[in-house]
Parts: sequence; C-alpha cells; structure tokens
Amino acid sequence: MAGRSFDLLCAVRGLAAKRRTMKPLAPAAGHRPHSALSALIAFTALTTLTMATPAFAKYDVDIDAPRSIKKLLKDHLELSRFAKRDDVSDDQFQFLVTAAPKDVRDLVATEGFFTPVVRTDVTTVDDKRSVKVSVDPGPQTTIASVNLKFTGAVTTEDRTQENAARFAFSIHEGDPFTQDAWDSAKSAALKALQARRYLGARIVRSQARVNPRTHIADLSVTFDSGPTFTFGKLDISGTKRYPQKIIENVNPINEGEIYDVARVNELQRQVQNTPYYASVAIDVANDVEKPNETPLHIKVSEYPYHSVRYGVGYATDTGFHVQGAYSYLNTFGAAYPFTISGRLDQTQQYGRVQLAMPPDSRGWVNAVFGSYTITDVSDTNIYSARVGVQRSRSTQNIDTTYSLTFYDDRLTQNEPNPSTARALVPAWTWIRRDVDDPLFPRRGNVIRAEASFAVKNVLTDQTFARLYTNMQQYLSLGRSDLLVFRAEFGGVFTSGPSSGVPASLLFRAGGANSVRGYSYLGIGHNVSGSILPTKYMVTGSTEYQHWFTHDWGGAVFFDIGTATDTWGERVFQPGVGVGARWRSPVGPVNVDVAYGLKNKSIKPYLTLGIAF
Repeated sequence: MAGRSFDLLCAVRGLAAKRRTMKPLAPAAGHRPHSALSALIAFTALTTLTMATPAFAKYDVDIDAPRSIKKLLKDHLELSRFAKRDDVSDDQFQFLVTAAPKDVRDLVATEGFFTPVVRTDVTTVDDKRSVKVSVDPGPQTTIASVNLKFTGAVTTEDRTQENAARFAFSIHEGDPFTQDAWDSAKSAALKALQARRYLGARIVRSQARVNPRTHIADLSVTFDSGPTFTFGKLDISGTKRYPQKIIENVNPINEGEIYDVARVNELQRQVQNTPYYASVAIDVANDVEKPNETPLHIKVSEYPYHSVRYGVGYATDTGFHVQGAYSYLNTFGAAYPFTISGRLDQTQQYGRVQLAMPPDSRGWVNAVFGSYTITDVSDTNIYSARVGVQRSRSTQNIDTTYSLTFYDDRLTQNEPNPSTARALVPAWTWIRRDVDDPLFPRRGNVIRAEASFAVKNVLTDQTFARLYTNMQQYLSLGRSDLLVFRAEFGGVFTSGPSSGVPASLLFRAGGANSVRGYSYLGIGHNVSGSILPTKYMVTGSTEYQHWFTHDWGGAVFFDIGTATDTWGERVFQPGVGVGARWRSPVGPVNVDVAYGLKNKSIKPYLTLGIAF
C-alpha cells in the first residue's frame, strides 16, 4: 500500500460504517466500537443455538499492550468483557477468540493506531482456560495538516467569529490523531461559530485522510455559517402564579439585536435571580430560512407562594451555625415578596424582615427592611438595629444598590459604660464580577465598592464619610497553577472619635477571609483585652495554588493587614501558611493552617471559598 492515502469517509482497512465523520471508526452514541454488527448478530444466533449446551467455566484474559491502549482494550474488548460471565459455552468462547484480532484493530483505530499486530494465545491448565492477547499497536498516526474552510455570511460580515472558530479547533499539526479529539475539535469550533450571529451554522463537509504507510492524517472541515440571526420577541410559557411582566421587565435583550449566546445566558440569569422561578429554560429557533427577529422561547417552573429554606453548617471563624428563611411571594396579591430570615452561630445572631416589589420596567427592585445583628467576639459585643429602604438591580456582571438606612448601635466591652451611636446613612454599593467560572474561577476579578455618609443632627450623632473596597484577582499560570491576589481597604473619615460612629460601620481584621494566622476579628484597637473596631483597615493576600488533579490541589499564602484609629500608628500583622484545596460540588473547599508572625500562633481554617 506504499504511496496510497486513504479517505476515511470511504474505507480504512475495512472499517466502513463505523463512525459518523470517520465512518470506519464510528461507534453507537456513547459507546466504543466493538466488533461489526454482523458479528454481534452471529454471536447472538450462536448463543441461541447453544442454549442447551452446558456452561463452561470462566476464563481469564491477560492483555499485553502499552498503557496508552491497555485500559481501552480491557474495558471494551468483547473477549475481556465476557470473561466476567460464567455462562459462556465452548462454541461462544471460540467465537470470541476468533473475533478478538478484528475487535482489537477496531478499538485501537479510535486512538490513531491503524497498523497493529495482534496475537492471541490460549492455554488450558487443570480445565481452566487463559487467553493472552498481545498487541503491538505500531506508530500512532499524527496530524500532518489541518484545513478549515468557511462559507456563508461570516466571510464578509464578521471575520472575528471565523477566527474564534479557528481558535476553538483544539487539534493542530503534529498532534496525535484520535477519534475523540477529532470529534471534540469539530464540535468546539462549530459551537464557537454559533455563539454569536450564526446560530444556524453547520458542518457541510468533514474528512480525515489517513496514510497507514506514513502514519499521518490530513484533516479538513468546511463550515457554513448561514445568515446572521437577530433576536425577536419573548415567547413565555409556564407562568401561572406570577405575571409574565416580571420576565419582560428583567429581559436585557432588545428586539432586533444581533444573536449572542452570552445575552441568552444573561437573560436566563436575570430571570433565575428573581425569587419566583425554580427553573428557567430558553430555546432560540435556528431556522436559517427565518433568521430575522427569531423568537426566544422561555419555559419557567414557578415556586409556590409559600416557601421555607433552612440549613446547618460550620466555619472555623464562626463555628457551627443554623439558618432559615420563610418567604411569601404574593403579598397584596401583586407578587410582592415578603421574607423573614435569620442565622445563629457561635459569634453572631442575625435576623431580617423585608418586603420587596417586583422588578420595574428597567429591572430595579425596591424594598423596605428591618434587621438586627448581635456580634460577640474578641471580648466585644456589638448590637446593631437597622431599618431602611433600598433600590437595587442586577445585570450580567454588575450589581448596584442605593439605600437609606438608620443605624442604632450599642457597643459593650470589658470596661464599664457601653457606648451608643446613631446615624442615618445614604449609601451606594457596587459589585462587579468578571470571572471565567462563577464557582471555580481561574481568570478575572471580583470588585466591591461602597460609599456612604452621615450628617450630624440629621438623626445622626456625628458627621462622617465611609469608603470600603475589596478586590480579588485570579491569574492562571498554565493548566495546573493559579495565583490569587486579594486587597481590601476601609476608612471612616471624621473629625470626632470613632465612638461617635455606629460600631457596625467600623472595621476589624483577622480570620479566614482576612489575615490568616490571627483570631477572627482579632486585629483592632485593644482596650483592656477587648478588640474594638477602628476607623481604618487595610488587608492584602497573595496565594499560589497548584492542582495535582482536577479536583485536588495545594496552596501556600502570605497575608498581611492592620486596623487602627490613627493611621500614623498603624502596625501591620503578617501571616503565612499552607493549605489544601478541593473542588467540591458546591464550590472550592479550603483547609488552611496559618502562622501569625506577630503573635506567634498557629491557626487552622476551614472555609467554602466562593468568589462571590
């Protein structure tokens, strides 16, 4: 066969009709190819004819093959699979041995080995049969060329999408050829092309030409983008309890807007973030004959009017906790959510009552609330009661809240005479999330910023302005390594003492999400053993993670921070440590051991480290 190349759409060593795009290798969906269909039919017939034959004892199979294909053969070779049964007759056993070489060739071809040498040896010792299957797979086929062609509107309208599809095609010249990689690369490139504008894009031609003599493969795929799609009206189904207007009000997509899967995902998140829907499914028609203003079909499953949620948990800083909430989603018969929630742990008691309105035509939600918090940590007890109103909106990456809150705080410490402070505080809160994965981010950042103020004698004891910001940055270093940076700053600016500002608006540091190696909220102003909150706080952290497997990794880190009433008298408290990381089903679980360089203490930490 020297000098010949083989078109896998036609024939590769008699493996025709085995794969979709590489027909000689096509298995049924979700399965590896085994033997040919006719062989399976013959084996079934043979089983029927020999049902009356006494069962033969089980046999052993030893597969002598390189590690790269040994598991494949052990899991999918029919001779190996049937060895686990004790009802294989002598005739059936002979059939499996005879079919084994072809079965092996079919299987290893999916990994790019097209010239294997296969040998089967059967031995019998004390009526126990053993089969040794020896496989020399030969050289693995490598990719000599990749030719991606594009037709349709993408060639004149949006070359960026063409480039995105080319970039998503994940196999390149010089890579080993496998059927899984070939299928995955085509699927990823098509998905990238369909992600924006070209929802109806498809593969019109796909070919892998393999030369068994030189062990190289030439790949070619032709994509037809089809026309540009635009969004049309919402087609909503499943709404029974709550008005469809809720979904329309949080819809960020304008009719006539160019199709973008990111916008569809944003719509789904916006609807899911409301308290009314248990599930949201969105489908966009991809009829290339009707690409203009194609409708968005939204099917929702609604929550009942009444709902109760509860849970228990543990964190190193706060100990065991229980929490719960009750909601009624149809107050006044107008879909006003009313919620009572609370949490109790070893350092804090918290309760909140809120009545909100449905989203308005721009997606803003108005609410009134009342809450209380009792925090008892570091020999300092802070009671904070609050009532207020707020207006908030969530978009794809940004949450914005405006609020007006009245604070009534009381602080008790080791010294006598508790201090009290009141303030009416207008505030603005802004959160931006720009990460590649909400649960397990490897690139991007999360930024939070707050600004507020209060004016003396306007239900306020002391004039002040307050700023707070927090940023977490993720930087990927290859596939297995990650750098995480965190920076935090808080400041209360006032000409009077900090005792005139509500204590819950001041700052302390220390703990799992602050400066590790120190007690929770244990960095602040020490007065007779009580750690009091302060006007200023700065913390920072650098963490290096290495992932040994997909789910398990390790980390080393350095934290530093301070909290002080007088910036000129600040004292920074550093900490270092090591930790383990686990990608659990609900988010990253962090187990750390840290050493406080200033207080010379060792502290363990267990946290659920979600980026939000």
